Amino acid sequence: MTSAAALALAVVGVGCGNKPSGDIKPDGTNGPATAPAATEWRVGAYFSLSGEDSAFGVDSRDGIELAVDDINKAGGIKKKPMKVLFEDDKSKPEEASNKVLQLIDRDKVVAILGEVASSRSRSGGIIANKKKIPMITPSSTSPDVTRIGPFVFRVCFTDDVQGPTGAEFVIKKLGKKKIAILFASDDLYSSGLAKEFKDAVTKMGGEIVIEKKFLKKETNFTTYINEIKDAKPEIIYAPVYYNAMVPIARQAKAVGVKGDMFMGGDGWDAEELLKDAGDEMEGAYFTNHYAPDVPWPNAKAFLTKYQDRFKHPPTSVAAQAYDATNLLADAIGRATSDTPESIRDAIASTKNFGGATGNITINADRNADKAVVVVKIHDKKFTYFATVGDKSGTVPAATAAPAPEKK
Repeated sequence: MTSAAALALAVVGVGCGNKPSGDIKPDGTNGPATAPAATEWRVGAYFSLSGEDSAFGVDSRDGIELAVDDINKAGGIKKKPMKVLFEDDKSKPEEASNKVLQLIDRDKVVAILGEVASSRSRSGGIIANKKKIPMITPSSTSPDVTRIGPFVFRVCFTDDVQGPTGAEFVIKKLGKKKIAILFASDDLYSSGLAKEFKDAVTKMGGEIVIEKKFLKKETNFTTYINEIKDAKPEIIYAPVYYNAMVPIARQAKAVGVKGDMFMGGDGWDAEELLKDAGDEMEGAYFTNHYAPDVPWPNAKAFLTKYQDRFKHPPTSVAAQAYDATNLLADAIGRATSDTPESIRDAIASTKNFGGATGNITINADRNADKAVVVVKIHDKKFTYFATVGDKSGTVPAATAAPAPEKK
């Protein structure tokens, strides 16, 4: 997820290959009309800038805007600047489809960035793939997203990587074998990650002592938590978004379940979780793509630039959006032509791209081969704990997962 400042990058040619209607040239003479040369590279971006998951969308927009500034200050790509057009899908899958269609048909973008939530990335990705416009999701982890078709990519790992990695960490690193699971049954991300984790726990000899499902619209979790408490698990796996984890953590503390009983996934990564339930979540772990204090150089450079501009540490979502923008722009620079098909091919050929979230290689399934970061919540901060599952061999040895904790 090469340093952006060093890249001459950009994204989507405006009106590439389009011709004005009629047989009159722009200069008024007769003959076949010729499209004017594009003056900028235009990319569409659709995110939850309002609605229940707005923290994800705002953080993504910040990361993209920081990357675009770097790109344009470095001269753009092929001497043309990048321009990103943002659309708000209001945290709704049906709006995601509409916004992607607008960006492609109305704004004539030839690449798309978005979304964070897997359900909305899937909705938007169906449109992008049908229109044969390359799309990169920065943060959607459901394997189903890139299975849509050959024009849909991601710069993050998938839940079939994240789930087993989380299970391995719980069983082998923390030494916990009796596990409870709490998840949203009607959410693609939450239910998918829960299944991947559960399957891996079973294969590793662990035991799921209780499994509780809820609907996304629910806000009262006390009954579920008490049932889980009565089952006496050693740890509770809660692969939910931050906006569900806040009331879960608060209600858990009220019945005597501490934060260090919880393990989660990358959906926890939002500043709102720390602001609204930092005390309740003390000592919890979650798998993620990034932490502000990860030790590799590209991450440190990104952290400095981000904090200077936004005056707070970046979330993983912001870092991944920054990486997605730069990787897409890098692909535009390597593409043999400015067509969506050529851009798609260049994205697919990406190897060992050095991002803020680590080195990224796009594999044959259009997913990112990269390491998984384990984050610990300590003193109301997301702190780096370990790096596991690096396939590139480029993560420094010092960041490997430490030996099991002694109790």
